[in-house]
Amino acid sequence: LLSADSIKNSSFVGNCYLLTLRRMSKLQRKLSFASGTTISWLDPKISLANHFKNGAAQNFPAEINKPASVREEQSITEPCHLTREPEEINPDEELEDICDDKEDDLGAVEEQRSVILHLLSQLKLGMDLTRVVLPTFILEKRSLLEMYADFMSHPDLFIAITNGSSPEERMIRFVEYYLTSFHEGRKGAIAKKPYNPIIGETFHCSWRMPKGNVATDAGNNSSAHSPSEQVTLPKDPEGQAEPDYYTVKFVAEQVSHHPPVSGFYAECVERNMCVNAHVWTKSKFLGMSIGVTMVGEGVLHLLEHGEEYTFSLPCAYARSILTVPWVELGGKVNINCAKTGYSASINFHTKPFYGGKLHRVTGEVKQNMMNTVVCRVQGEWNSVLEFTYSNGETKYVDLTKLSVTRKRVRPLEKQGPFESRRLWQHVTESLRDGDIDKATEHKRALEERQRNEERLRAETETPWCTKYFLKDGDGWVYHKPLWKTASAAQTLQTDSN
Repeated sequence: LLSADSIKNSSFVGNCYLLTLRRMSKLQRKLSFASGTTISWLDPKISLANHFKNGAAQNFPAEINKPASVREEQSITEPCHLTREPEEINPDEELEDICDDKEDDLGAVEEQRSVILHLLSQLKLGMDLTRVVLPTFILEKRSLLEMYADFMSHPDLFIAITNGSSPEERMIRFVEYYLTSFHEGRKGAIAKKPYNPIIGETFHCSWRMPKGNVATDAGNNSSAHSPSEQVTLPKDPEGQAEPDYYTVKFVAEQVSHHPPVSGFYAECVERNMCVNAHVWTKSKFLGMSIGVTMVGEGVLHLLEHGEEYTFSLPCAYARSILTVPWVELGGKVNINCAKTGYSASINFHTKPFYGGKLHRVTGEVKQNMMNTVVCRVQGEWNSVLEFTYSNGETKYVDLTKLSVTRKRVRPLEKQGPFESRRLWQHVTESLRDGDIDKATEHKRALEERQRNEERLRAETETPWCTKYFLKDGDGWVYHKPLWKTASAAQTLQTDSN
């Protein structure tokens, strides 16, 4: 009975909420606004029917005084047969990233609350938001592809996975890395939406990690790795010694527009390990919040041990969208290694309506053949995690004190026209300057160009050519993964001997 009453009350509250939104929207139109308040989105330049039409072409009025950068964005074309060849990025050209766009200022969000009310009044519960064009002022100043790269902000924990002395320790190390990878993906306490990547958009970066900073096997007091465990790097023509740091390289590409699928790949050649993943984001309007489902999976390859770890990603929720929006994670994810028989089950708990803690996570690592739990974990994914091992020992990881390694990115002038930061540079600059109208124009030009190119490919029946990722069944795989290049090198060495 309590459950039935709860469902009935929730439905009633949701209906009252939507009715209130509609009434407030009408009231806002009648009232006069304070000076300085921007309300241009209340009377959009296109009809709302077209504004929310999935995949429909939108006709915008001609603008005589468009900025030159907008005209440039509309004129960029990239023929498939000319420029879709993979490009080798030299990590030495990349510089330590000094960009730090924390999203802690409500600013335009508070000023445009009436716009948010108007927007929400047009939505229905459960509506797919994937193709809904959202106001520019709620955007984060980076692309979704770059946000995925921030999951690698602790390369020392990533590299340390392969240093585990046993399959059990390697699985536990992977769970530790996995749970510490989410907090850095949020720039500040306020939830904003990263740019939707344009098909063909790419992002490249790398990290350098001193070898002495990477944890080795707990029972090994010698150097990080024995010579037989390392992949020997060739010396350069000038005879310089092997660098005293590991390099982790990352590349991401938007491989599909409908559905919006991103592929990303990271590798550390020196440690013979890499990870390949593809993610399809599905967004839904839930009334009081917005839910984002991450469809897809990733695979970590530890070539030194011949092990593959498959994993999924949790759902994300943007809460309190009318006040101070914030993000929480929810859902169950699984990590499996078929070769060793170890698996991990992790639950991201959403806060209950009454009581409970925020950002809580629990999980356990099991040996499937023996059906025994070898490690349990609990805590908060953005605060402190507690690992309890089968021998009774306990380890605490304080994420707020973990050192974050800044990624290295090529300067804008060396980036290609479809690399994320160069592609969105005018939108980002306008958002930093607080010029929402100009940011909207730049964003609209990019989206209009994407629609025109998609329409042209449909008319000419020309398939889209990806640059770095190849379709493999239901997933996408990097065109030159480490497990293929390492196998080819080993075969070549065997033939030469």
